[in-house]
Amino acid sequence: MLGWYPGHMNKARRQIQEALPEIDVAIEVLDARLPYSSANPMLAGLTRHKPVLKILSRADLADPQRTREWVAHFDSLPDTRALAVTTTNARELKRIPKLCHELAGQVRADRDVRVMVMGIPNVGKSTLINGLAGKAIAKTGNEPAVTKRQQKVRIAGRVALIDTPGVLWPKIEDQASAYRLAATGAIRDTAIDYVDVAVVTAAELARRYPEALRARYKLSELPPYAPNPQAEQVEADGPQRIDLLAVAGFDGHAILTEIASRRGGLRPGGEVDLHRGAEVLLHELRDGKLGPLTLETPADIPAPAEGEDTAAEAANNDGGGAHNSA
Repeated sequence: MLGWYPGHMNKARRQIQEALPEIDVAIEVLDARLPYSSANPMLAGLTRHKPVLKILSRADLADPQRTREWVAHFDSLPDTRALAVTTTNARELKRIPKLCHELAGQVRADRDVRVMVMGIPNVGKSTLINGLAGKAIAKTGNEPAVTKRQQKVRIAGRVALIDTPGVLWPKIEDQASAYRLAATGAIRDTAIDYVDVAVVTAAELARRYPEALRARYKLSELPPYAPNPQAEQVEADGPQRIDLLAVAGFDGHAILTEIASRRGGLRPGGEVDLHRGAEVLLHELRDGKLGPLTLETPADIPAPAEGEDTAAEAANNDGGGAHNSA
């Protein structure tokens, strides 16, 4: 369901590798609501020998306290700085050229600092570039993968930007991350099961932001999760998956049913339209109507399995010539 890899994304990966030797700084645009899940581990491998500026976009939609935690986490990493912004706020964007110069170090006086902007689809890369340029240069949209090719633009502060198409990785191993990406729109709605994603998202919101969920949908209670006694038997017949409702501790299906019944999803005869409830929840989450919230913290970053090659290492070993500094 969530392991897609369109051809243009494979092409974009090669383009990034080929261009990196000439790049001074990499900007990775992340969604401030899910900074871990919206970071492509392949890009981490490609840029491991370059200084990186992590831009946490859509900071206006994220929980401010959690955003401060994420900025501190990224700032603690080698050759890495982080800045949380609302990509349509020109005043906030003015800090970016200065940060790029600081990360690049000494650059010849006769040329700009060369910066590559990258990230997964629909995290706000094009909106960021347009904001930095002060005009509409990069195409924007609220659907993933709007940018299909590299675009170059020179901005104030002696910085030359290269925009790249959004790149998702071939298979999203972390199921919690997959659901968070789907909930926030980084994966096309046509590639997901709306109700499935909304059920998990409802449970996760009940765990992290119970009051916001209650207030928005006038819920009197958030029912705890009761495991299905047949679940283990069903799972044994297919691939093993983490029970995300059990992790959250809330019955996402019951919560979604209540949302649907209160928001136009109650059909004649009392039948509940769960798809209607899913549309309401996911669209309002994406629009910020539940208030500022963040779906993960640095503590949610899973520890790498012992002896397991990460996607970043795999990317670094594939065509390593692209990783040498200019």
